[in-house]
Amino acid sequence: MNPVIGLDVAKGESIAQAFLDKGTPHGKQFTVVHTHDGLEDFHQVLREVEAKSGLQPTIILEATGHYHAPIIRFLDDQNYVYIMVNPLIAYSAKKSSLRKVKTDAVDAYSLCELFYKEDFEPFKKRGLQLLNLRSLTRQHAAITRLSVQTKLQFQAVLDQVFPEYKGVFGDLYSKVSLRTLLEFPTADSVLNVTEAKLTKRVSELCKSRSERWSREKAREIIAAATRNPFRNVLLEGYLLSLKMYIQMILQYQEHLSHLEKTIDALAEEIEEYKIIQSIPGVGEKIAATIISEIGEIDRFNHPKKLVAFAGIDPSVHSSGKFTATINRITKRGSSRLRHTLYCAVECGLRKTRNKRLKTFYDKKRAEGKPYKQAVIACVNKLIHWIYVLLKRKELFVDLN
Repeated sequence: MNPVIGLDVAKGESIAQAFLDKGTPHGKQFTVVHTHDGLEDFHQVLREVEAKSGLQPTIILEATGHYHAPIIRFLDDQNYVYIMVNPLIAYSAKKSSLRKVKTDAVDAYSLCELFYKEDFEPFKKRGLQLLNLRSLTRQHAAITRLSVQTKLQFQAVLDQVFPEYKGVFGDLYSKVSLRTLLEFPTADSVLNVTEAKLTKRVSELCKSRSERWSREKAREIIAAATRNPFRNVLLEGYLLSLKMYIQMILQYQEHLSHLEKTIDALAEEIEEYKIIQSIPGVGEKIAATIISEIGEIDRFNHPKKLVAFAGIDPSVHSSGKFTATINRITKRGSSRLRHTLYCAVECGLRKTRNKRLKTFYDKKRAEGKPYKQAVIACVNKLIHWIYVLLKRKELFVDLN
């Protein structure tokens, strides 16, 4: 016998169906609640299936974001083998039926049937370090997106309050720039203080700079306030929003700084981190994201599987004698891994940091490939290199 239990995972609970062997369902579908007691009841069912079949059942389920986390933790703790199926594969299997039905019970049943049709490899647990690293890098990306959106909103309000302030500091979003603007948000608030007082305040906010630099910045702020098209703000809402956005940006900067330090400290303990960083153009942030998204390289027994996991493999369109000549990438894999690899290629090509990659890129361009196609080809080449380096545990060797 070859027992299996299919789980259609949803928020807070899952619908399950057990099979003792191919074509031999065991009982009716049942519900697994994602609580301590619910998982204990599920454990009883697992023992029952094991007693009837004589073998420990395999559990098959779709990857569903974070909803499956309680189930996975439970299965890991109890040392059960489980298989994570790409939702696209499960969906294709359900579409193969002529009957148009969509119930959780049918989904669980279909997963069991899929288990007997396909040759799946059990899910290999990623190391705790890799899971933590993936969580941290994703948090960093999410907060970065929020920070960028807040900066755009901040600039729109600044244009209504103090547009001339933008050119005072080299970096508008430096701490000294934002904190100075927080205390002197309007042209009127700047012109109502003396140059000496403004110089002193800038010096207090940026102690690493000289008194002369602070005095020059104070004069530039006063000049900007004098040039500003309006001294006072007509709508108090603008002023309130400006201060709120400044505080939010400062908080995001603090959170991102803390995350970056934590990511660096955690990544330094992982061997793959240094291996990936040996590739020219791959910095600390890119390396941490790549290894956290790939996980254990042993999950992939061929580089093409890693390419497909990143969604960089070309889609194929053909029917009869027709075969499409323009095939886009599938984009069915990890979007974060795909985007990060694209950034790594662009960094490697910039200033010819990666000579081997630049040579390959020039070859593709000489073949008549447009820029984006050539870059995608480089991404494909890069992920093949990464696969070999991680498998062999070797550092990248560039051209002389």
